[in-house]
Amino acid sequence: MLSMTGYGRGRATLGNRQLTVDVRTVNHRFLDLRLHIAPELASQAASVEECVRKYAVRGRVDITLRVEGPALSELALDVERARAAFAALRSLRDELAPAEALPLALLGHVPGLFREAGGPDAQERTQACLAATHAACREMQAMRRAEGQRLSEDLANRNRNIGTQLTGLSPTLPQLVAVQRHKLAGRIAQLLSAAGVQLDHGRLEHEVALLADRADVSEELTRLAAHGAAIERLLAESTDEPVGHRVDFLLQEMSREANTASAKLPDATATQTMLEIKAELLRMREQVQNVL
Repeated sequence: MLSMTGYGRGRATLGNRQLTVDVRTVNHRFLDLRLHIAPELASQAASVEECVRKYAVRGRVDITLRVEGPALSELALDVERARAAFAALRSLRDELAPAEALPLALLGHVPGLFREAGGPDAQERTQACLAATHAACREMQAMRRAEGQRLSEDLANRNRNIGTQLTGLSPTLPQLVAVQRHKLAGRIAQLLSAAGVQLDHGRLEHEVALLADRADVSEELTRLAAHGAAIERLLAESTDEPVGHRVDFLLQEMSREANTASAKLPDATATQTMLEIKAELLRMREQVQNVL
């Protein structure tokens, strides 16, 4: 299991300078990549994002690339890149506005057009960026895995606590239903007697049985236990595959079953047990929002 929260840093040498990549991840419903990159590395943005996507499938991910070291010396023009950019601009001009002039100044807006004379070429910059990004992502992943293990243990403990409470509650259900039948029979008989209405014993038993059946929560408790067992299996998986959405869905189903059971139970002690189960489910749902 992986946490949604993590941080990693990677470094690589780029000529006589140091390239540093920081990767931070926090909780988010979808994958939201935010890249902050030094202008001289702008042409590497696509490669860096593709690399990060191999590690992050969900969450907000902030990626920062910076270069530290001596200031740039003499600049050299990447002639091939300039020619390709100008040809692309000219082709677009010819298609949209053939009569318009195409000033060379437009090339000043093309990222990565100039580099340090004698410095790293495009391939070297790509290799350095990818090496630092991979290192940062691996460190981030290790942190998410360690945090995910702690979250998994907490969720498993709470899930077992719910299972223990359900195990203690189940044997009392037949007695609770029997007590409810007795109470209902007495109340109905009293009401009918006060109204002077005669009702045969068989019909009375039938009506009491229907009313008492509404206090039977055995089906709800069975489904609660089944969902809890499914969560236990998911938490036991020792992989980095996302499980947060599946665990959250099961917790939603458990919350619905617990709400139904709470509304049906006539016994104060049993109702208190269900309230404790609902509180534990709420804590689990809050915690699982940080799980990938």
